[in-house]
Amino acid sequence: MQFDIQNTESSALYKLLTGTVIPRPIGWISTIDNNGINNLAPFSFFNVVSEDPPHVMFSTVRTGNKNKDTLNNILDNKQFVVNLVTEEVVEQMNTTSQSVESDIDEFELANVTPIDSTYIKPKRVKESLVHFECEMVYHYFIENHQNGGACIIIGKIITMHIDDSILMENHRINLDTYKPVARLAGSNYSKLGEIFSIKRG
Repeated sequence: MQFDIQNTESSALYKLLTGTVIPRPIGWISTIDNNGINNLAPFSFFNVVSEDPPHVMFSTVRTGNKNKDTLNNILDNKQFVVNLVTEEVVEQMNTTSQSVESDIDEFELANVTPIDSTYIKPKRVKESLVHFECEMVYHYFIENHQNGGACIIIGKIITMHIDDSILMENHRINLDTYKPVARLAGSNYSKLGEIFSIKRG
């Protein structure tokens, strides 16, 4: 079946995209506003886009032409932390997906522990095993939208914090102890499942 973009409702496009582009890593983004209030929210339109130098990307939807707190905070101070999601914190991550007032601290809402970053103001999630401290280098508002579109954020990684428990020799990551969680469609998530290898030619 073919779906022409101009003739397909946005709700259908969302279901088709999030149901086929899977699994997606989750960027659990922490920011801080100009009043010092912490913000924490998950984004599955997220990935690493470069290692030379290291950069990440995520996008945040603008339902009803309204910015999320995450976007407003990053546009104000150009800083954010990517906390990566594992099986142990998936429930807390889900709690922070709620839409709440901007004066609500999602660290408190989800009962996770804020800890200081080394170079930037936004806090890190102590319970997360991986944190990337980032500075925004570029943002782009998607054009020709119907309901608000989205804004893409590209951030330069300033420093990485990786828990010793998941590190192996030669900078490899122990997936048995890391246990990352990925986003599917609707209310579904996935664990790693079976892992197989194919050597490059």
